Amino acid sequence: MSTPRASSLLPLLSVFGSVTFLGLGTSWAKHTLFPLVGAQGTTAVRVGFSALLLLLLWRPWRWRLADRDARMVACYGAALGAMNLCFYMALRTIPFGIAVAIEFSGPLMVALLSSRRALDFIWILLAIAGLGLLLPMVNNVSTLDPAGVMFALAAALLWAAYIVTGKRVGHLHAGHSVSLGLTVAAFVAVPAGIAHAGAALLSPTVLLVGLGVAALSSAIPISLEMVALKRLPKQAFGIMLSMEPAVAALLALVLLNEHLTGTQWLAIALVMAASMGTALTAQRPTVTPAVSLQG
Repeated sequence: MSTPRASSLLPLLSVFGSVTFLGLGTSWAKHTLFPLVGAQGTTAVRVGFSALLLLLLWRPWRWRLADRDARMVACYGAALGAMNLCFYMALRTIPFGIAVAIEFSGPLMVALLSSRRALDFIWILLAIAGLGLLLPMVNNVSTLDPAGVMFALAAALLWAAYIVTGKRVGHLHAGHSVSLGLTVAAFVAVPAGIAHAGAALLSPTVLLVGLGVAALSSAIPISLEMVALKRLPKQAFGIMLSMEPAVAALLALVLLNEHLTGTQWLAIALVMAASMGTALTAQRPTVTPAVSLQG
């Protein structure tokens, strides 16, 4: 029999597990797949296998889909596919934790632009300060590759678009919208991967690792998030999710030997503080971005 303490810890551990598995999957992909099929090929196998796993899990053909919903799912999925592609392109030249921190500016701006309270300007300033410490076009001493940063910023904008379109399909069952959205995302990512890597995508090593990455970074995190969302208020879920940049940076340090400077750690902390503050003071229901679908 579960105790009250265990019941209260379960959703928190579920969010932490979701973020951790996502980071493990992405680190594994960067370490193993990038040298074999590049960022585009890695995105193709990750998104393609994720879509296949969720199609088999949720069988979305069981539900009817109105024409308007089908159009919004298509936009939602296209944003998701392009977001993943840009994120992996950023990972070619900038550290994992920094790419996540920059990408977080997308959902942050969506949340903050929906509010007009004076308190929210504090979170805006924190986010701007964090990004200012990272972006080479703002900070002259930044050592980050400008192309990598631009891809991360593009991923941030696409994550914002993914959230906005996700709200339009929020009335659908989560398994329905996510499985169909990932299928559309695969139609964006897989052709890009084929064009770049070609027949190398059919290597047994690539296929096996790609399947493992898809399970670690999509199937398992989504399942854990569903456990958490049933038991946590959205604000609490958002606060817990805000630790993703730090978890990504720590995993990259251990698994990829990506060392960050003190300034870069400070920048990540500022972005996390802005994200936590936004979630903590949110007045209206928001669509919490699913970590398992980004990056």
